[in-house]
Amino acid sequence: MDPAPEMKRNSFPSMNFEAEILTTPHDNSELYTIPSMRSLTAEEYVEAFKSFLDHSTEHQCMDEFNKEQLPNIMAGLGLGKSTINVLGVGSGTGEQDLKMIRILQAVHPGVPIDNEIVEPNPQHVAAYKELVNQAPDLQNVSFIWHQLTSSEYEQQVKEKGTHKKFDFIHMIQMLYRVEDIPNTIKFFHSCLDLHGKLLIIILSDSSGWASLWQKYRDCLPPTDSGHYITSSGITDVLKRLGVEYCVYEFPSGWDITECFTEGDEAGGLMLDFLTGTKDFVGTAPPALRQRLREALSQPECSSTKDGRIIFSNNLSMIVVES
Repeated sequence: MDPAPEMKRNSFPSMNFEAEILTTPHDNSELYTIPSMRSLTAEEYVEAFKSFLDHSTEHQCMDEFNKEQLPNIMAGLGLGKSTINVLGVGSGTGEQDLKMIRILQAVHPGVPIDNEIVEPNPQHVAAYKELVNQAPDLQNVSFIWHQLTSSEYEQQVKEKGTHKKFDFIHMIQMLYRVEDIPNTIKFFHSCLDLHGKLLIIILSDSSGWASLWQKYRDCLPPTDSGHYITSSGITDVLKRLGVEYCVYEFPSGWDITECFTEGDEAGGLMLDFLTGTKDFVGTAPPALRQRLREALSQPECSSTKDGRIIFSNNLSMIVVES
């Protein structure tokens, strides 16, 4: 009788953790290796995020908020000032920024707007600039891009010793990636001018993400490097800061049906986005893939509509007073 094949321990350094995978041959052939799991690069994140947007109502949900609430919120901005100062933090490719700028233009017709953008991803900055170049209706708006993370921007401001004040600051779906959430919020709140407002858009406690992160965290790989935070985590910070705020809840869905179809390219990209992992389907252990798919289909996370699996992507829009 042949001895059992020797187990081989492989160590794979990845972007933020060391993956160790034991490999044994199935057929008495040579030992084989499994590709290591690693976090998404900035470029890979852009592609995975696009797949998420293509299958979700996230931007439509924000459009509803813009239509129903934002004009009233913006009505009191920059009163008596010759210019309205806006700061976008983690603005991505700028689609949502420009929608808000246009509402601001409509609420304050003819008033010049200085719009500054903090965005670390060079691809996003380039796409944002191209969007502005193609827009014919932004003549009274000036743009300054800071290709920095929010913490790098904060450090730069503090080193300069000058503290520009803004009438409107927005942080849309970006706090998952900052190092120190409470101090980041505290700093940008300190950048508000008198009567200014800070808008934070974050996943709702009623979203499937909240259930996934709270109940099924073991289904997510260590390559998923973001913070698991929803609206209550933000409002807890705001309460400790002693600032006034208001929360608006808006429903949003994400069609994840293709995530359950083996070999589906869009489904693979969406799982990469959900886990923060490059080629999750191809590199994650089968048991982990199975557990994650089971968690995603739980009623706290998803519902079925017309044969499609819709993951709850509900958003909280938190408006903070200066």
